[in-house]
Amino acid sequence: MTKRKFGLGLSLMLAAGTMLAACGSEEDTSTGESGGGESTEEASDFSVAMVTDVGGVDDKSFNQSAWEGIQQFGEENGLEKGDGGFDYLQSASDADYNTNLNNLIRRDFDVVFGIGFLMEGAVAEIAEQQPEAQIAIIDAVVDAPNVASVLFKEQEGAFLAGVAAALMTETNKIGFVGGMEIPVIERFEAGFLEGVATVDDSIEVDVQYTGAFDKAELGKTTANRMYSAGADIIFHAAGGTGNGVFTEAKERKEADPEANIWVIGVDADQYDEGQTGDANVTLTSVLKRVDTAVINISEQAMAGEFPGGETITYGLSDDGVGLADSRGAIPEDKMAQIEEYKQQVIDGDITVPETVE
Repeated sequence: MTKRKFGLGLSLMLAAGTMLAACGSEEDTSTGESGGGESTEEASDFSVAMVTDVGGVDDKSFNQSAWEGIQQFGEENGLEKGDGGFDYLQSASDADYNTNLNNLIRRDFDVVFGIGFLMEGAVAEIAEQQPEAQIAIIDAVVDAPNVASVLFKEQEGAFLAGVAAALMTETNKIGFVGGMEIPVIERFEAGFLEGVATVDDSIEVDVQYTGAFDKAELGKTTANRMYSAGADIIFHAAGGTGNGVFTEAKERKEADPEANIWVIGVDADQYDEGQTGDANVTLTSVLKRVDTAVINISEQAMAGEFPGGETITYGLSDDGVGLADSRGAIPEDKMAQIEEYKQQVIDGDITVPETVE
């Protein structure tokens, strides 16, 4: 197996008269829109919001899944978009993280989510400055009594993706495109490599990091090199950068409808992203139920049980990660094999590594 890397890529209510200290700029960097309607009676009792990382709220992946969870929670609890209900602020760069978190806290949202490992430092800083705020961070651990930390066993979902890729490849060459070399993406890589090797350790996996989560053009050029070198399946864990992987795959499929070209999506079901005419290049997607985590934390907080100071981890055993429906792209006999491997992981017969050995 060869590998090549480059680049580097609650309801706790505020006491009357208490003012939260403003530690960031007053400028609102949001591209979200605040609703202007009156809140329902339920909405006046609880509110929730999130700050995206640089991938943006419509990245068809991680941030989008979190926002969909918040919207679902809002709808199920009679909340409206805007102050007193649910909302988001979008970050154009990491310089926006502190400002956006502070803005939402000053707008009196009961729980504020920081989405992504890249927000770890900002969440830690704001949590210390705003001890009465309730903050949750996805994909990182912040040791603070007012922060709930949420992690996923990405390696377990990626392991199944590796099994699927190994069972489906016709060239015995597979690609992995990562965003930045951070622990969460390295867990995806480790699990994927383990899954491939478990089925057939002679399969070649080309691993490349783009150093970014918001550069679709880098995803496209990286995928171009991989497909040109013979890879027929690429798994991306690169956020918005991964959209470029889909673009390259679709262009190749359009040029040659018989080409065996596939992409494995990440975080959310990216089947729609792979549609090109009557064909679809999405083999499956590694689901990471950020939406479920956001809903669960919000429900606990609304019930006055915000898990501040705790770390909650989701894996295969509780459906926190898994594979999306392949819509027939993976034959039933191979799906049966994937299910067998899944059960072995759940039963503890297979332990998937978190790092590449």
